[in-house]
Amino acid sequence: MSTGCCEPISSRSDIVLKVSGMSCGHCKGAVEKAVGALPGVSKVEADVENGKVEVSYNPSKVKLNDIKQAIEDAGYDVQE
Repeated sequence: MSTGCCEPISSRSDIVLKVSGMSCGHCKGAVEKAVGALPGVSKVEADVENGKVEVSYNPSKVKLNDIKQAIEDAGYDVQE
């Protein structure tokens, strides 16, 4: 069975991060661009209205802290 993605599901992790400071479409695009540029990230979707960012990634290629840092480098705060 094909998942339509380039990596097997077993090598993928999904996380939802609470992010503050996003307020518009530009914010959404900035976060998605920053996280999406990381190697190993297969999906990123920012939800401005609810202040959440959903990320699917391969933990052998990118660490969760790198994803958080990319969001912070884009000017937004990741809530713990």
